[in-house]
Amino acid sequence: MGEKSEVIISLFGILDVTGEVITMWIMLLIIALLSLVVKKNLKERPGKFQNIIETGIEYLDNFFSDILGKKKSRKYFTFLASLFIFIIFSNYSGLIPGVGLTDYVKAPTASLSVTAALGVVTFLFLQISGIRHNAKHYFKHFVKPMFFMLPLLVLDEIIKPASLALRLYGNIFGEETVTEELYHIFPIGAPVVMMVLSLLFCALQAMVFTMLVSIYLDEVTE
Repeated sequence: MGEKSEVIISLFGILDVTGEVITMWIMLLIIALLSLVVKKNLKERPGKFQNIIETGIEYLDNFFSDILGKKKSRKYFTFLASLFIFIIFSNYSGLIPGVGLTDYVKAPTASLSVTAALGVVTFLFLQISGIRHNAKHYFKHFVKPMFFMLPLLVLDEIIKPASLALRLYGNIFGEETVTEELYHIFPIGAPVVMMVLSLLFCALQAMVFTMLVSIYLDEVTE
């Protein structure tokens, strides 16, 4: 936890694979397999597992609808829900015993490279959504109320996803670092309390990230 990322393997001499990337691949595989299982076993009268999944989807739908409205929420739900699920799985992976104690397995969102990639994806999605919704209006807002505002407004569009990436990285990295330091000082008790608090903290960080993305999305698609 809180240590510098070590390169585990190098693919083709240009792609460095770290512990965070390995964990991310494993996590994405698990999410994909769960999705396939759920899709294959959908029933008109759902069982307990399907009920849990449907409750979660309904909660996310209501969450995004409160920000974007029902129509926009349904239109962009796939991206927003995928973003939330990826982040919360990434955050919770740091609570698995052994994760962070070895270079081979680390929480993805505790790495700036992963959160920066989320920021880049978010930036591209926001720009594409704004252009597709109303290209004329979208480009015009960069020069309102005066043309000299263009550099500042372009910079603002870049700062938004950058701040999201830094906030998520700083919070998760900081939480893991504090937990590790407490373990060294109070090996019994304190880490357990921190891990319990992390159950709420990790979910909160995923909610904050996707909530801000939803707000930015609502702005570019006005």
